[in-house]
Amino acid sequence: MTAEDFDFTNAAGGRLTGVLETGEGPVRAWAVFAHCFTCDKTSLAATWVCRALADHGIGVLRFDFTGLGESEGAFGQGLSSDVQDVVRAVRAMAASGRTPRLLIGHSFGGAAVLAAAGALESVTAVAVIGTPFDAEHVLAHVPEALEGVAPGRRVPVSIAGRAFELGADFVEDIRSHNQQGRIETLGRAVLVLHSPVDDVVSIDNAAAIFQAARHPKSFVSLDDANHLLTRRSDADYAAGVIAAWASRYVGDPEP
Repeated sequence: MTAEDFDFTNAAGGRLTGVLETGEGPVRAWAVFAHCFTCDKTSLAATWVCRALADHGIGVLRFDFTGLGESEGAFGQGLSSDVQDVVRAVRAMAASGRTPRLLIGHSFGGAAVLAAAGALESVTAVAVIGTPFDAEHVLAHVPEALEGVAPGRRVPVSIAGRAFELGADFVEDIRSHNQQGRIETLGRAVLVLHSPVDDVVSIDNAAAIFQAARHPKSFVSLDDANHLLTRRSDADYAAGVIAAWASRYVGDPEP
């Protein structure tokens, strides 16, 4: 396993930090992994899935979204910011001669890759894990009082025991996205992985994504895995399925 620091800039010029991992054998495809809401590139799901994919011959960049982990900028600008970060990540990799053809997203990161893929001609396949169908699903994790906050003002909020600052602009951005329309017109191969016992993002979301997507599309149940994939065996299984599925769509790497 080889891990390489891979930093790039977001749309505002801030530095985003990433780790690019490859296995011992030849790389047959490149990918970008988007982590879950308020997580970072060191989450168990991001780390284990990416390393397992690398062992399967897929080189993967996992990075911190704007304002999270070691990346610069302010967190809480909405889905639009995450989408821009994914696009910038793919273009930075392409500029380094490692063009990604696969996007992988976990939870809200899945919403970001579904939204970003349409703007990336090199991307031919998208895999999402425990992903909400509608971006507004994430609003269940933030206080309703945000809607009354004055424009431009941010207030402290607690999400999963961590302190952040969010404003009404975050809510407005989340509600401005038509994920269903994007999925219906995506034009990419789609793989949906979801646990039927996920108590954070229900399995109904996976059904809605699968129904909205056009063929080629696939669905794989993650059995009794939890939402954050905190068991190594569940992450390894998800990575193995993604690698096998993607081999039909990502083709050979660039010379």
